[in-house]
Amino acid sequence: MSAPLDPFYLIVDTAAWIERLVPLGVKLVQLRAKDLPRAELRTEIRAARDICAGQGCQLVVNDHWKMAIEEGCDFVHLGQEDLAAADRGAIERAGLKLGLSTHDAAELQTALAARPDYVALGPIWRTILKQMPWAPQTPGRLCVWRARIGALPLVAIGGVTVERLPEVFAAGADSAAVVTDITRHADPEARCRQWLAATADRRAALGEGRPATAAMPA
Repeated sequence: MSAPLDPFYLIVDTAAWIERLVPLGVKLVQLRAKDLPRAELRTEIRAARDICAGQGCQLVVNDHWKMAIEEGCDFVHLGQEDLAAADRGAIERAGLKLGLSTHDAAELQTALAARPDYVALGPIWRTILKQMPWAPQTPGRLCVWRARIGALPLVAIGGVTVERLPEVFAAGADSAAVVTDITRHADPEARCRQWLAATADRRAALGEGRPATAAMPA
């Protein structure tokens, strides 16, 4: 059975963001660094790895599974195209945990066949992060995914805000991923603290082995 995920899943594109926000108490962060030269990407991954190790935070590397293995990271997140091109055997042999993106039933079937450590569904609401060919999934689709994946951790992503956390948790998500609600906020640190406060009860329940309840916004 996959290990529980922290209910607050921060996604950022630089190690500088990780250095800035993780010390506030973030316990799960993804480095989603796109289109960087290889040497610069390695520098970012190493810096993120070291910061997270010092703060007791779980680092997830987006896409770059080979470098994640080489740099001694322990978690990678792949999209469907990246999964098709990845060496699943090498990932397993390295003991790398795996998170996968899904957007429809066919992608969910593909993801489950890869035996991931979590499945992400999105976009739940319209997102400004990138152009998406998929319509918003809505919290209702989270309920469907919850029924289909059993106890496997489920991540909600896309348009999630502090105010919407109760909806995604009530629909069955274990963790809520956030990008722009924090990084494009006028005060990212203050918004990050709001997320931490709004997920504190669920985090405490995980630590005590109790069932988590829906969070209320701070």
